[in-house]
Amino acid sequence: MATPYDIFRLATVESTQDEARGLAADTGVPSLVVASEQLSGRGRQGRTWTQPDRGMFASLAFVSDWAPFELTLIPLITAVAVRRAVASQFAIELDLKWPNDLLLDGRKVGGILVESSASTVVVGCGMNLWWVDPVDGAASLLDEDPGSNAASRSAERWADSLLAFLEDGSQAWPRAEYEQACVTLSRDVYWDGGEGRATGIAADGALIVAKDGIDVVLHSGEVHTRDRR
Repeated sequence: MATPYDIFRLATVESTQDEARGLAADTGVPSLVVASEQLSGRGRQGRTWTQPDRGMFASLAFVSDWAPFELTLIPLITAVAVRRAVASQFAIELDLKWPNDLLLDGRKVGGILVESSASTVVVGCGMNLWWVDPVDGAASLLDEDPGSNAASRSAERWADSLLAFLEDGSQAWPRAEYEQACVTLSRDVYWDGGEGRATGIAADGALIVAKDGIDVVLHSGEVHTRDRR
């Protein structure tokens, strides 16, 4: 069956986000860009990251008819889509850290970045497939190099899954599945403005935190977990 998007497999790009956005604007067709090397990648809050020995750098750009308030769900839906793709391809179950980090055994193996302007949405995912000597706090999915084709297969799997979720509408987003995989829940967390106990994910994707007997709803920002002594 033909994919509902154009696929561009590139050796090196400055940013898959920018590349996918430009291609979708030029062609009028949803565009998935997959690169083996990304020179100017960015994460949330403008962060950059160190590139692994074998990574998947991919971005999917498309026009969405979802309302702006519904777009806050896309990072979480993407996380579930990526988690399903990794499970089907590598038989590995990832943990999810709210709102958009991918973890394996407590260390980060990937992240998700969603950017939108007007009706165009660009969903990016970077993932460490193989990394001999990862930086502190990071890990890779695999102990051996899966080869140059693995990134494209991974990207297509999560893109297919994501688009299927989006077609079902925001009311059908896999909230229970996200909560089950989310390691942020039932943990003490702190953020700029307070600390409390993460208790759930709201219908709009926000993190619910119990603080001094009151539920605080966090829609964005930096949230860190804290282990109880």
